[in-house]
Amino acid sequence: MKDLQETCHIMNEGEILNKSNLEYPLYHGIIYGDKISSAKLSKRVSCSVKHMPLRLEFSFEYDTLKAIENGITKDPTFVLDGEIFLEGLVQAEEITKAFERKLNE
Repeated sequence: MKDLQETCHIMNEGEILNKSNLEYPLYHGIIYGDKISSAKLSKRVSCSVKHMPLRLEFSFEYDTLKAIENGITKDPTFVLDGEIFLEGLVQAEEITKAFERKLNE
């Protein structure tokens, strides 16, 4: 059976993608939205960035009021280190490009 880090999968609360690569920078992502769209986005993110030199810790927020309080207007929304990073159920290619830009900052 393949290691979960090598396969695309729905991420779990608190799971860290590429956790064994301690030399990689650690980012914290929160996915706001309903459980189904949040699961889909987490899988797309894990597939899109698993090969990149970064670690990514996942959290989920399903409370609509908390989302609104944090300026979230689309379902799902991915917040990376406190800033809105991706909105909607974006395609894998867009996710990869967004993280490539982030790593090149």
